[in-house]
Amino acid sequence: MTDNAPDRSAAPPQRPAKRRFAGTHTQIRSALTFYKVTSYITGIMLLLLCAEMVLRYGFNLFLFAGATNTLTGETFALGLAQAEPSVIEGVNLSIAVLVAHGWLYVLYLIADFRLWSLMRWPFTKFVLIAMGGVIPFLSIILERRVHREVEEELAAHPEAAKRY
Repeated sequence: MTDNAPDRSAAPPQRPAKRRFAGTHTQIRSALTFYKVTSYITGIMLLLLCAEMVLRYGFNLFLFAGATNTLTGETFALGLAQAEPSVIEGVNLSIAVLVAHGWLYVLYLIADFRLWSLMRWPFTKFVLIAMGGVIPFLSIILERRVHREVEEELAAHPEAAKRY
């Protein structure tokens, strides 16, 4: 006698896990663009900061704009000078680089948080992306990797687009 009943011992076919985002594809792409811009700006400012640190602590030089050297009396529009007492007037651009990088890193963290929360990634991913603003070249490397990963996830889960 033959049994025509279906084989119940075989596991049912696995459906891909449904991916849920915390926003629409448009919101995620907007966050991705904001992240991309801030990552490049932060990466460039971090390289400027590293150059400024080498000049400051390696050669005791500061970058000034519109200053007068008190030792020689020479004025210069943009130049390097020894420590601040030898320069009067002008703007210390070395300090400006420090301040600008600090505030731009805050924007980078905001962009990181926005993308992280919309993608619903684990917290370790947020920390890894945040490290991009303090390790030279890492923000530029991570930007490409994160951009590719977000685009792949959005393409793989088009059903998650209709949020509202």
